[in-house]
Amino acid sequence: MPQIHLRAEPGDYAPIVLLPGDPNRATLVAGLFDGGLERARRVTDHRAMYGYTGTYRGVPVSVQTTGMGTPSLAIVVEELLRLGARRLVRIGTCGGIGRGIATTDLVIASAATPVDGTTRTYLHGDPYAPAADFGLVRALVDAAAARGVRHHVGAVATVDVFYNSDPDYVTTWRSRGALAFEMESSALYYLAARAWAAGQDVRAATILTVSDVLSEEITPDDSYLPLDALERATRTMIEVALDAAATTL
Repeated sequence: MPQIHLRAEPGDYAPIVLLPGDPNRATLVAGLFDGGLERARRVTDHRAMYGYTGTYRGVPVSVQTTGMGTPSLAIVVEELLRLGARRLVRIGTCGGIGRGIATTDLVIASAATPVDGTTRTYLHGDPYAPAADFGLVRALVDAAAARGVRHHVGAVATVDVFYNSDPDYVTTWRSRGALAFEMESSALYYLAARAWAAGQDVRAATILTVSDVLSEEITPDDSYLPLDALERATRTMIEVALDAAATTL
């Protein structure tokens, strides 16, 4: 039976799935598969949540749009797990808050603090520390280093509010060691850990392009990358993720 939202069947996706929020980014990823977009198979376009399957350097790989925020991502990941996805790598953007982080840098999230409502709902409010798979993190770090791309590894905060005007928002999370704000990883990490605990070989990680930086003096509106620069940086991040994905199974 096809999944409700993805409208896909078992076998439609490769075991490795990259997870962008943006459907246009999913199409960009598919264009980097072996043979380009013409050789990729579009698995779904339901609700413009584009998904494609192909190969990269001969390794089967898929990409599936998640939409923005943990509620949307959780739906997509729940269905992907039912369809056999086993390596899940979120590829997205973030607002950098850690010391020394600049736009176009990469952040590889070793953990994601669940400031969002979706992860708290899964956990019934219990304390929990959603963490990435070390092997996937290591593969992403190695791939970034091989391409000479500046990157940072550490915890991020997964939040629900993009335009947060609280005056101590940045300072509070920077003082806790968070490198960046983003909106999906905590739920991804929880769902992967839940599947692993149930006996499935499921692992997850996140790699992010720093699209803007936040501080006491700078807002996202002031620092957000111009569209052409963001597209170049995002493509580099995708290439790093694909390089890493090709080594993970």
